Amino acid sequence: MAPPSDSDNSAPIPAGAISKLLIVIAMQTEALPLVNKFHLVEAEESIFPKGAPWIRYHGDYKGLHIDLVWPGKDPVLGVDCVGTVSAALVTYASIQSLKPDLIINAGTAGGFKAKGADIGDVYLASDVAFHDRRIPIPVFDMYGIGTRKTFATPNILKELNLKVGKLSTGDSLDMSPHDESAILNNDATVKDMEGAAVAYVADMFSTPAIFVKAVTDIVDGEKPTAEEFLQNLVAVTAALDKAVTEVVDFISGKCISDL
Repeated sequence: MAPPSDSDNSAPIPAGAISKLLIVIAMQTEALPLVNKFHLVEAEESIFPKGAPWIRYHGDYKGLHIDLVWPGKDPVLGVDCVGTVSAALVTYASIQSLKPDLIINAGTAGGFKAKGADIGDVYLASDVAFHDRRIPIPVFDMYGIGTRKTFATPNILKELNLKVGKLSTGDSLDMSPHDESAILNNDATVKDMEGAAVAYVADMFSTPAIFVKAVTDIVDGEKPTAEEFLQNLVAVTAALDKAVTEVVDFISGKCISDL
């Protein structure tokens, strides 16, 4: 089955414009609204290694070919394959097979009210780092933290009403005292479970990547993180959907240097 075409695809694409966009997203709940928005279809034949549960949707939208990938469900437990390992693996496999011009890592995140974050806020990450890779040996410590600047998008920030903040990544939903100390050192406004891993792989293969994160829970608030996350997931995913759509609309027809 061929992916449906968007009605705006008849417009000519400027020379050098972004043509292949990869969206990496962690959870089915986050992915499906974008699949529907961009009229993507699930790939009938997998480009991924046999046994990998990863799912790819694809289609054309306003002159862009969009591939949206998520790590799928754990084959034993049936839950979304969240976390840095799955994110890094599916990003690596997607870059190798699809050769995207640009990656958008979209998803939900915890936010810090001390940094001005509120439920439903959408951030474009300026920097990414890990907060749970503790290697107290000179230089290895910096490798563990893995601080990276994200791909600069001054025109997106000028055009769209997105907040800017640093993103800290770890493999736990809650926050241990060690994690809290590291997150403070990372000067993070938002925390997630995938971003820095996607950034590591994208940087390895010189693929520009941007990070759009919507706040589901206030990490330094009064409610338990898991409870607040589940309570707000569906509503905040709508805010994420809107923001990612605005970013993709802005990207359409533009060169990387125009972002």
